[in-house]
Amino acid sequence: MSTIDGLPPLREVIATHGLVAKKSMGQNFLLDLNLTAKIARQAGDLTACDVLEVGPGPGGLTRGLLVEGARRVLAVEKDARAMSALAEIAAIYPGRLEVLNADALAIDPLAHLTPPIRIVANLPYNVGTELLTRWLTPKAWPPVWSSLTLMFQKEVAQRITASPGSKAYGRLAILSQWRSEPRVVMELPPEAFTPPPKIHSAVVHFEALPEPRFEANAATLQRITATAFQQRRKMLRASLKGLHPEISDLLESVDIKPTARAEEIDVEHFCALSRALDAA
Repeated sequence: MSTIDGLPPLREVIATHGLVAKKSMGQNFLLDLNLTAKIARQAGDLTACDVLEVGPGPGGLTRGLLVEGARRVLAVEKDARAMSALAEIAAIYPGRLEVLNADALAIDPLAHLTPPIRIVANLPYNVGTELLTRWLTPKAWPPVWSSLTLMFQKEVAQRITASPGSKAYGRLAILSQWRSEPRVVMELPPEAFTPPPKIHSAVVHFEALPEPRFEANAATLQRITATAFQQRRKMLRASLKGLHPEISDLLESVDIKPTARAEEIDVEHFCALSRALDAA
């Protein structure tokens, strides 16, 4: 396998440092450095950006980001076994790679970065959706990041980019499409990974919008969509009745039929309902 930076191939790195992927940590390693560099390129021009990477493992994507010219990379890795391998990468890129041995769910890594910031990661499967939701729902908008380029299970990528009326459409699509422009930019088969997962994967690129597409309170919108999609087969007048005693009237006031189901309602109308609920 070719290398892109003079460091050993990733299979050799894994063997040297005993980095057998752990299922308990959601680890599946991409070993093709040409692929990891291609993923890094999907994030756009990195030369003037700090980049946050979560779950670098043996550092394949880390190396791609640095080769593609990232100003600085902050890699957050929970698995202490990977520290020595990542230290070897840092040594040949002085001042451009900082590694934190930490749980990305337990810290605020963005506090360690200087804007403009891009987030690029092959996310561990067991924390991917939680991290995405956090990045899409900061207290203030626009966020400190300008784009996200993230690998998910293909099924999750389909949920993020789904349109109203489809089975995949739900809360994740609404949160993603309300404040960003998400699109699938790559798909990867199981055999691209070690060990091969049982599912296909996909890379989604999100460009942050300067402001949300439609006015809404983020907390209210999250509450409405969570409630509606928990019972997605129910009519909205039934699934949302706990939010307001006159929910049918509120639905009709924003041109939503009370007999409609959550998967039929687009982002604009969910935002309109959010404003109506706040006003009521």
